Amino acid sequence: MAQQIADRRDIDFVIWEQMNCEEILRYELYKEYNKKACEMIITEARALAIKELLPLLSVGDKQGVCFEDGTVKVPEGFHQVYKLIQEGEWNNLGVPKEMGGQGAPGFVAAAAAEYFLGANWPLYVYATMGNGTANMIQLYGTQEQKDNYVKKLTAAEWGGTMLLTESEAGSDVGALTTTAVRNDNGTYSLSGNKIFITNGEHDLAENIIHPVLARIEGDPPGTKGISIFLVPKYFVNVDGSLGDRNDIVCTGVEEKHGIHASATCSMALGSNGKCIGYLLGEERQGMKIMFNMINGARMSTGLQALTYASAAYMLAVNYARERIQGRDLADFKDAGAPPVPIIKHPDVRRNLLWMKSYVDGMRSFFYFLVVCGTKAFTSKSDETQQFYGDLFNMLTPIVKDYLAVKGHEICIQAIQVFGGAGYTRDYPVEQYARDCKITSIYEGTSGIQAMDLLARKIGMKKGAVYMNFLGEIQKTVSQAKEVDGLNQLSDEVEQAANRLGETALHIGQIALSTEFRVAFAHALPFLYAMGDTIMAWMLLWRAAVAVQKLSSKPKNKEVAFYKGQIKTAEFFIKTELPAAMGKMDAIKKASAAAIEIDDDSFGGL
Repeated sequence: MAQQIADRRDIDFVIWEQMNCEEILRYELYKEYNKKACEMIITEARALAIKELLPLLSVGDKQGVCFEDGTVKVPEGFHQVYKLIQEGEWNNLGVPKEMGGQGAPGFVAAAAAEYFLGANWPLYVYATMGNGTANMIQLYGTQEQKDNYVKKLTAAEWGGTMLLTESEAGSDVGALTTTAVRNDNGTYSLSGNKIFITNGEHDLAENIIHPVLARIEGDPPGTKGISIFLVPKYFVNVDGSLGDRNDIVCTGVEEKHGIHASATCSMALGSNGKCIGYLLGEERQGMKIMFNMINGARMSTGLQALTYASAAYMLAVNYARERIQGRDLADFKDAGAPPVPIIKHPDVRRNLLWMKSYVDGMRSFFYFLVVCGTKAFTSKSDETQQFYGDLFNMLTPIVKDYLAVKGHEICIQAIQVFGGAGYTRDYPVEQYARDCKITSIYEGTSGIQAMDLLARKIGMKKGAVYMNFLGEIQKTVSQAKEVDGLNQLSDEVEQAANRLGETALHIGQIALSTEFRVAFAHALPFLYAMGDTIMAWMLLWRAAVAVQKLSSKPKNKEVAFYKGQIKTAEFFIKTELPAAMGKMDAIKKASAAAIEIDDDSFGGL
């Protein structure tokens, strides 16, 4: 039977065989979960996603959201499935129990989310976005704020957002103009306008809690003067019931390239001078508090892209098996030869294996970071927690942007497999391509992620964290060298890792020199070279596991799966990794052309 959205066998391979997540289940925190329970949860998530969410994917795309008189109505059918998500508590699977969630291990929540996000990202995110808001309140809120908001948010009874962007303050958050004025009762009166607010208004939840970045009147300019406030759509009474409407309204929704069923709102605060907000944490700590959401949001965006790519690849490979077109190349001159499925054609096979290599590598990379994040707060040793926490923090810009960009490319190539049919709305691959594009923009564009990687991440602890990262690759290389048939592939990954270390040192030195602009002009190619090397690492790791599994003489179906891991690694390391080596050569040459070219020389005048 053809797989949909994600290859379940591959998910199982990654979490149980490659990442050995049974080790995670031995932690006291997850004592209620065993392998059988985890597998059952993933199976049920897949069933619900395919049966209930997926049929609404094209419905939501075609209908979009409806904006009337300050209210936003979601597409038909969303309410019923939203309730199913709530009833099954799928919206808070990985949320800690003390916050009202189920406390499942991160890898289980991620595996379930693969299916939900790939089936219908907008619908699932309506039900889960409040978790990020709740987490901020749990970390920084007063007891009253926790009592009022957290469990309502994690139960998806109330929605949550993040009001950051303004028309003149996008990536430059410090330029925001939304202001807050202290009131005598300890509250603040807010005024300003925010744009591009996901789920800023909708009719699925009875209340929406908006964390808002604003500057208290008189506080210094820039990011140091920013505070964060909780602004509920409806005030909450002492008994927990809803009170009057706050002065925060949606003034419009964006017509977008994709994700049409997601409400992307413009929000006005204090149009009538009555928008009341409650300080979260301390004054002028808004950016610090918001950054607690950033890594989680980057991971979610990377997963969003992975699910689109995975779903598009599943559609493409299934179509290639079924679509009969053209003769086998060996029978090219025989006009009477029967046509064959297009999966028999060399270029289609190359394209499919190209897609598979990235989807597989991206999935392994994502779950590797999930495991790092889990170990960062569950390990008994402070040193171990720090080690994995540092790796997690350093690699989040890559898991966000590399998966976003490559995920979109995979969706485009999936269309190519379908040919002209893929460019029509008869198949969902064109929607996945449109929907996926936003992932390279969410949570900071590609250039922003590259700047973060170069300016903050590769120099963490004077480069020690980066060396630990390279050490993890070398560990896999050493293990793979002990496996029959992987020596050459191991050598090539080792060479790439060594070259990456040299390239990081080189670009880092330029960044600290007077030519720092040149370094940042090459920051994004460096991020991609690093991502390519990570893909090679993950695929070599997969191949090493597969060879060992084959030695135990598994069933025929398993033989095909494991052999596929080895060929996928061979394909990527021999055909894609050399291009990454070329990128690193180019970075080391440090061309200053992009900096030196005159503004007028870009043309178009």
